[in-house]
Amino acid sequence: MFDASWLWALFTLIAAAGQTVRNATQRELTATLGTVGATHVRFLFGFPFALLFLVIVVSVSGVALPRPGLAYWPWLAQGALAQIAATALMLAAMGERSFVVAIAYIKTEPVQVAIFGLIFLGDVVTTPMLAAIVIATAGVVLMSFRPGAAAGSSKATVIGVSAGAMFALSAVGYRGAILSLDTPSYVMAATFTLALGLVLQAGLLTGYLALRDRAVLAAIIRAWRPSLFAGFMGALASQFWFLAFALATAASVRTLALVEVLFAQAISFFVLKQATAPREAIGISLVVAGVVLLIWAH
Repeated sequence: MFDASWLWALFTLIAAAGQTVRNATQRELTATLGTVGATHVRFLFGFPFALLFLVIVVSVSGVALPRPGLAYWPWLAQGALAQIAATALMLAAMGERSFVVAIAYIKTEPVQVAIFGLIFLGDVVTTPMLAAIVIATAGVVLMSFRPGAAAGSSKATVIGVSAGAMFALSAVGYRGAILSLDTPSYVMAATFTLALGLVLQAGLLTGYLALRDRAVLAAIIRAWRPSLFAGFMGALASQFWFLAFALATAASVRTLALVEVLFAQAISFFVLKQATAPREAIGISLVVAGVVLLIWAH
């Protein structure tokens, strides 16, 4: 029988790469659409792709759509609402400091998701897994420090860590929703939850902007070309996040997702030809060590 136990790691790596591209695209849109507008882009232009993914899964697998029970909807709402808040906070943090530094603060998420996962889902974190989470997160925090940083940078720290907390609650909520579905296919459970989550988020934010700021909605439509790409990359990344959540604890998935910081560092070194400081090299080593330990622990 095919062993799918390792697939969660592959799904996570694909999702992290896709999210890196989407985050950069959303950051560019913030200048013209504002924080709420750029936040809405990933949902409004993402849900049609999520529905397309669902149609493909139904057509290829032949598995019927699940019938969610009452327990499903609170999990879905937690995942969707926390993700809206997290995305807005993430973009706000990027406005305070550099892209890489903001991502580093947000990536304190694994420690928080381990706690929330244990509390809400009973996801057990073994001693090796806990060590991996702490080591990898310490590496990211070390990389985030910049000599001569401005005194007012504490605001970005608070916003970034808060974004990490919201992402953690979102991950736990979506994993709870996926696990609560009665379906033989984890692919169906993940894709179905993604589609409903994005439809809910798109509906809520569209309604909010229609009431509070219709000019932003008009601006989003005018910027449909870059918005469409951001929406597609967001839906694609989320598809693989959800597949990973269906197979492994949220803490494991979000810890391995720290490779996103390594992707950013690699681009800085190989593409932009920027030197790696000793502090950054130590941080990278810690992240790699934590990721290796995490995979070994599984």
